[in-house]
Amino acid sequence: MKITTITSNRDFQRVYHRGKSLVSPCLVTYAIKTKNNNLRIGITTSKKVGKAVKRNHSRRLIRAAFANIRPDMSASYDIIFVARTRTAYCKSYEVEKFMRQHLTQLGVIH
Repeated sequence: MKITTITSNRDFQRVYHRGKSLVSPCLVTYAIKTKNNNLRIGITTSKKVGKAVKRNHSRRLIRAAFANIRPDMSASYDIIFVARTRTAYCKSYEVEKFMRQHLTQLGVIH
């Protein structure tokens, strides 16, 4: 299973509007099933999260949590993770716990 990143604004908008979403204190997850056999992810951090250091830290936390969960995924989805204000202050195991809950409820993890 190949994993690529979502880069175009059009793809982000499609997932935001047509996908399902779940919210937790540390993370917002959007997911939509796709027909191709790629797993694509996108990570968004707005300036509300903080300055560049906190935004980058939040993205690193999300990427690390996703790397731990990735072997459990089997289907082809487009997934977007949105960092929240508290993400930079959460521990990595908390982000991973919320991410695993979200992906299980959305049907990405079986």
